[in-house]
Amino acid sequence: MRRHKSDRAIAVLTLLLLAIGLMVIYAIGPMRANFMNSAYGTEYDANYFFTHQLVSVVLAIGAFILAFKYPYEKVRTFAKWLMVAGLVASGLLALLALMGSSLASCQLGACRWYNLGALGSFQPAELIKLGLVLYLAQLVAERKKEGKLENSSDFWLPFGVVSGLSLCFVILVQKDLGTGVAVIAIILAILWMSGVSLRKFGLVLLVIFGLGVGAIISSPHRMERLMTFGGEADADSSYHIDNAMIAIGTGGFLGVGIGNSVQATGYLPESINDSVFAVMGETYGFMGLFTVVACFTVLLLRLLKTADRLAGLEERLVVIGTFAWVMAHVVVNIAAMTGLMPLTGITLPLLSYGGTSMVFLSLALGLSLQLSCYTERIVADEPVMQKVGAKRRRMQ
Repeated sequence: MRRHKSDRAIAVLTLLLLAIGLMVIYAIGPMRANFMNSAYGTEYDANYFFTHQLVSVVLAIGAFILAFKYPYEKVRTFAKWLMVAGLVASGLLALLALMGSSLASCQLGACRWYNLGALGSFQPAELIKLGLVLYLAQLVAERKKEGKLENSSDFWLPFGVVSGLSLCFVILVQKDLGTGVAVIAIILAILWMSGVSLRKFGLVLLVIFGLGVGAIISSPHRMERLMTFGGEADADSSYHIDNAMIAIGTGGFLGVGIGNSVQATGYLPESINDSVFAVMGETYGFMGLFTVVACFTVLLLRLLKTADRLAGLEERLVVIGTFAWVMAHVVVNIAAMTGLMPLTGITLPLLSYGGTSMVFLSLALGLSLQLSCYTERIVADEPVMQKVGAKRRRMQ
């Protein structure tokens, strides 16, 4: 199909969310630095977090542009190797953690990052997400074209192995249920859109649900969070969500303003990461949160529109996988911060502090923007007179 103009809304909203996230870190970064220095004896400069976030944003924009410009036909040749790289990187991280290597960065009993020294850190789970989107989309499209989508050895075996290993590394080894939710969303979204039978999709859903329940029951801190959500925990267990609600409530309609946040001074855990939505509510108020939710909503709708108008199944699944990736993070993070679901450690995409998630999601969004250049035009959307003119020209 001949290339046409891209869906500029995807680009504008991606860049706008990156800019908003940078503003948030600028507002609360100094308070975070002061807290870390006083609580842990670090020597962070007041602009430390803002500077690092600025570097991450620049890298994310570069990744976004690269993914938009680099032809998808070439990108798809790396799909299998990106998937392998994500799994190998996760396995190597687990091995380094067992050896006690300083290359494995572990916090609160969870080893999820590579410690790269002055270069920062790298989270292999984000590479797994991108690899899953590209590899599963390619696998489904190829097997459906060959008529082997229901074949156990040709489709379900590689699909099950890759999905199972991804979930095993993220949820069981890295103990990251929040990221695991995003991985599950990608897997289920691509599988649902593949056209497999409802019976087999239901079996996959049942297996994943069982594994999820097992992961929660086997983990004391996850059970504690579940009890907190049910109102059966003490004040210490509900500390995080209580302070998140206080932050949002304090912000009112327009917020307390930049530099006036109280929760960011150390009361609210992970104020620049998982809890950034609550701090934004305190700083910018209801209008700030409404703007962010509106941006994400429109971005998700544009991704759906792009997927709906793509003729190729593989390309459509890539955009659907990206949609599920963004939606899982947004819904779970906001629901957890507003007390609508149990607290789960998951970042708010493009807004939370950190570079790995931002860069890899920007790559996926850049690919979606590129694919929006090859959507089919809907005749029903054309003006009536334009359609009449086209009809007359065909008749001549």
